[in-house]
Amino acid sequence: MERPQPDSMPQDLSEALKEATKEVHTQAENVEFMKNFQKGQVTRDGFKLVMASLYHIYVALEEEIERNKENPVYTPLYFPEELHRRAALEQDMAFWYGPHWQETIPYTAATRSYTRRLHTVGRTEPELLVAHAYTRYLGDLSGGQVLKKIAQKALDLPSSGEGLSFFTFPNIASATKFKQLYRARMNTLEMTPEVRRRVIEEAKTAFLLNIQLFEELQSLLTQDTEGWDQSPPAAAPGLRRREDSKVQGSIPTQMPSEKPKQNIFSRGPLVRWLLTLSFLVTTVAVGLYAM
Repeated sequence: MERPQPDSMPQDLSEALKEATKEVHTQAENVEFMKNFQKGQVTRDGFKLVMASLYHIYVALEEEIERNKENPVYTPLYFPEELHRRAALEQDMAFWYGPHWQETIPYTAATRSYTRRLHTVGRTEPELLVAHAYTRYLGDLSGGQVLKKIAQKALDLPSSGEGLSFFTFPNIASATKFKQLYRARMNTLEMTPEVRRRVIEEAKTAFLLNIQLFEELQSLLTQDTEGWDQSPPAAAPGLRRREDSKVQGSIPTQMPSEKPKQNIFSRGPLVRWLLTLSFLVTTVAVGLYAM
């Protein structure tokens, strides 16, 4: 006889993900840096750095989505015209870093950990892509819009939207209705109890990868910025990996060959605001997806 599911366990996958990530979501919301950002304490250098990390993350995510677009474990969530961010981020990279942006944008160790996890999932456990796509894209449609308004005002950016293409979804008329559609599609995915459990755990890992990115910046920027690398995303050369920059045992630890590091930021007041903004992109855009 099948044991009835407790009332505390939501039946729908989208609700289960929301419930399971409440704790890490709360951690993100209560960080001091988020409050600083909400006051408009943002620098151009900090914003550029975070946007570069987002570029690398979305390139990896969307490469794996394309790889699995016909796989039934992901197909119902395939909305490239509505959601995909790579093209928009390429516009933003050109705005912030100039015409040779592919040669100059930074690629940090924590960003590499995140992208390696996305590639590993897409190639070996594609059913787990659901967790990453859900936390990122629904975050972009929720908390990411708050970030856009704050950054536009604090950085005195053009009202026409240059530098903020990432936050604009021209093919989505109503974010609220689209999120409802997306959750409904998620809830139609057929999963065994074990796969469902792994998807929920992967959603937690997605949050932890974002928090790891913030922690790396906090560490690197207070230790003479050791560990930065500017490198083209296509070649993805290595960056020194800190021994403590690990998120769960499933994340690969092997790094490609190293390149000489370049110091691209100096210490000072920038550190405080850079950390603030980094955390906001990785937690506002992710942590407020339930709005």
